[in-house]
Amino acid sequence: MPTVILLDVSLSMSRGVDIASPSPEDDDVEPLPLRRDLAVHGCNILLDHFIQHCKLEFASLIVFSSVYKVLMPFTRDFEAIKNALNLVDECDKTNIEVGLMGAAQHILEEWGNGTPCQIVLVTDGNAGAGQHTLQKAMMSTHSRVSSQFPLPFPFPAKLSIVCIANPNEASLQTSNPLYQRLIELNGEGDIHIPEGGLTKKTVSRMFEQLIKTNFSSYSGTLHCGKLSAPITLSPPPQPYCRHHDFEIVRVSVDSAIHVLGFLNTGDVSSPPAFSRHLVLPLSAKGDMVMLPKTDAGSDDEGGGNDEGKVPSFCVLLHGGLKRENMVALCQVGENWYGILYSWADNKKKSNLMLSMFVPGTEIIPWLGKLSNLGPASKLSVNPYGSVQSTSPFPIKVTEKKSYGLNCVVWVRQGGLQSDIQKILRHARKLPDKTQSFYKELNRVRRAALSYGFGELLEGLANVLERECTLLPSSAHPDAAIQLQHAYEALRNHDKKDIRQNITPLKTTFSGND
Repeated sequence: MPTVILLDVSLSMSRGVDIASPSPEDDDVEPLPLRRDLAVHGCNILLDHFIQHCKLEFASLIVFSSVYKVLMPFTRDFEAIKNALNLVDECDKTNIEVGLMGAAQHILEEWGNGTPCQIVLVTDGNAGAGQHTLQKAMMSTHSRVSSQFPLPFPFPAKLSIVCIANPNEASLQTSNPLYQRLIELNGEGDIHIPEGGLTKKTVSRMFEQLIKTNFSSYSGTLHCGKLSAPITLSPPPQPYCRHHDFEIVRVSVDSAIHVLGFLNTGDVSSPPAFSRHLVLPLSAKGDMVMLPKTDAGSDDEGGGNDEGKVPSFCVLLHGGLKRENMVALCQVGENWYGILYSWADNKKKSNLMLSMFVPGTEIIPWLGKLSNLGPASKLSVNPYGSVQSTSPFPIKVTEKKSYGLNCVVWVRQGGLQSDIQKILRHARKLPDKTQSFYKELNRVRRAALSYGFGELLEGLANVLERECTLLPSSAHPDAAIQLQHAYEALRNHDKKDIRQNITPLKTTFSGND
């Protein structure tokens, strides 16, 4: 998942390292003089891990003090980020709130609010001159007054706070409760503090622990009958954890992914996915096997292309799924399923992808229970026919769903405005559109009562009353009568009974329907 390195470049990061009581094992090692140098060293360890194990991930570098600055936007060029780390300049005071706002804004601009992200906040354990301001801003998130505090983030994110400080520093002891509160507001994250004295080795171990906790790559095996292949998934799959009414569901992805069977792509269609991952084969050394970038018609120049000559089950499965237009149903964990399929980002290149569903056996409604699926050859009658022109899916259910009829949705202002305008269009064509007018009027009335939006009925009555006064002299007499009847009924009807409908008023005019 995309990662933002949020680096504190305030004046306090330029402090020297206290070596009064270094760790015994580091007596022969001279620590780096500045905390900022230690932070850059730790960030380089993280970036080296990306270069080796997370080549397909995106990372960004943002520095902050009292203002923030995006030094490197999201990129896969991790060497460029390492070069940018060596060019950071010291600024003024620390303001963590500004840094978090900058990270949130950059992620929203690049990825929107649906992509899970990692935010690594590297600071010196000092909340800065705005410590009390930060505490007050965090407390305001529970008030009714609109708060601009960035947490919780408007997108799924894990916040890791890395402190370049000695564990016994007074500033860290004061700031640690604030850091804990930031993690609680975000909902997911952790705090990392060096064990022992603040030296290059302890900072290295701290970042290695951060990598082990949050940036470990996935290594597993894909099985299909007697065939298997070592694979990795990018981005690494995250455990599923959801709080239900009476239980907490926690499921992790197994190291072995088993293919259970194959389905036509049309039968699966586009099911809702919990996460999507690129499936890549692993070499004998445990590294990702990347396809060589060669132009059409050019000869390979050898050197490092030995992996392309080794038979790969992943390549076989991908080619078969693409040619037959099928997907492979697989099990990724206990009661947890997904599908493998060929996905193309352009016309020339396609990849083997894994979409994982939420745990359960009834996650694709039109397929029924996944545990009931079996080989079509075992059935007495082939449901696909001789030419596979028909499909047994979707499975038809006998009961009528509550969402079978069109419902009224007013998530955005335009939806409500569109419904009101539709009523007005029918009102201006009275009495020819009398039945349509009352049908839409009752539809909006039922929705307003269901949502507890009683003020809408009064507002709609005012709009219809005004429309009645604006009728031209050439309008049919029945138009004014029906409009008057409609807005009076909106005001006088029982506003608690959703079953009562407003019916057209019977008149003696020949134009009445």
